[in-house]
Amino acid sequence: MTELALSVRSWAADLVHRLWGEERVWLVSASLLVVLFLIAPEQGATSAAFAAQNLINVAPFLVLSIGIAAYAGATGADGLIARAFTGSPLVMIVIAALAGGLSPFCSCGVIPLIAALLAMGVPLAAVMAFWLASPVMDPSMFVLTTGVIGLEFAIAKTMAAVGLGIAGGAVVHIMSKAGGLTNPLREGVGNGGCCGSSVRAPKDVVWKFWHDDERMSKFWREGIKTTLFLAKWLTLAFLLESLMLAWLPADLVAQTLGGSGLAPIAVATVVGVPAYLNGYAALPLVGGLIEQGMAPGAGLAFLVAGGVTSLPAAIAVWALVKRRVFFLYVGIALTGSFVAGLLFHIWTSF
Repeated sequence: MTELALSVRSWAADLVHRLWGEERVWLVSASLLVVLFLIAPEQGATSAAFAAQNLINVAPFLVLSIGIAAYAGATGADGLIARAFTGSPLVMIVIAALAGGLSPFCSCGVIPLIAALLAMGVPLAAVMAFWLASPVMDPSMFVLTTGVIGLEFAIAKTMAAVGLGIAGGAVVHIMSKAGGLTNPLREGVGNGGCCGSSVRAPKDVVWKFWHDDERMSKFWREGIKTTLFLAKWLTLAFLLESLMLAWLPADLVAQTLGGSGLAPIAVATVVGVPAYLNGYAALPLVGGLIEQGMAPGAGLAFLVAGGVTSLPAAIAVWALVKRRVFFLYVGIALTGSFVAGLLFHIWTSF
């Protein structure tokens, strides 16, 4: 075989390895779009536009989160941030849950912040408390929920977010003390866990890092790496969500979640995972179902379960942490959503 042929073969093998290795997510997204344009051109265009628009909508949150994480790493402030999460684990869990319930981050925008906190060595229990509470409620969501469904429901959803965060953080704390959740991040995402390098060997903080070429290089390197990591997973997630919106009949969701009693709460908790649209689009659907006789507890369970385990968030979590942490995250979310719906059902029954 000639030298040129060997070179071409080597290049092709390397290309295939990259596409199916680090870049396989992009390959799946591109393949999905190609198939859609071939068999359903109109849906292909709709899905592409949907993914692009949602990436644009979430971009401000991503830029802010990525910028904070990259700045903390470049300045050396990540060690200070990690130390700010030290102290009494139970106090930190409560503070993290409250911060998550009041933060303006969406379920995707909070991902880079979570990755940074874990890589800094922040205990998983406190991070999980923030992580579970953050996607469920934020100030703008509270206002919109009040307008669409009512103030009582908005307050209940806020309490569910904070309660879910505290309960989830407590469960993780107990499991972590038993030694079952060390090093939660996947390989290549960070060197996190309870003994992150930022805590083991903190560096001097240089706030004006742009005067240091090495720190400036680290800022851009980490920022670009995190941006590409999130972009590939969110693109795939939004493409899949567009197909869910197009091919999942809304009336089927309404029929499944209708009725009253405990069964609809359990069904709403499970159905909320694949059927959830997004925090804002789901509100009118739930409001309409409640007006048609659906139990408010079922509506709350649907919104909380769907918010925490929405398609973009779930895919991002899967890509970020190891499997046992992912399944623990989903398990806590579903259990907590059912309990929140059940408690709200009991409250509204009086």
